[in-house]
Amino acid sequence: MFAQGRIALDRPERFWPFADGFVAGARVVIDRPRGSAHPRFPQIVYPLDYGYLEGTRAIDGGGVDVWCGSGDRARVGGVLASLDLTRRDGELKLLLGCTADEMETIRLFHNQADWVAGALILRPDGV
Repeated sequence: MFAQGRIALDRPERFWPFADGFVAGARVVIDRPRGSAHPRFPQIVYPLDYGYLEGTRAIDGGGVDVWCGSGDRARVGGVLASLDLTRRDGELKLLLGCTADEMETIRLFHNQADWVAGALILRPDGV
């Protein structure tokens, strides 16, 4: 669906509960806890818990990535679409239990270098 040059999410009322159900069917694995350094770039420190959903598959062959905030990890409050020019890949990351401030921190994290960019899509019914 196109509206004034923008692509609209078709039936967002369906997407968000679907995302919650997707998370409910998997175990969250935190492999990069808050404050830990990136394995290849030690100057990059994770501001929140970061991991994946066990038993899922993303485009890179690993599990679907998740950022976990201080709230209810069963609720998807947003998604972050990221593009990496060095790896030439794109990924979708689910934001679980994140406050508005935590989501902004994640958005900034994915936009801190010239070779990566992230777009944050917020759940319309709030965090």
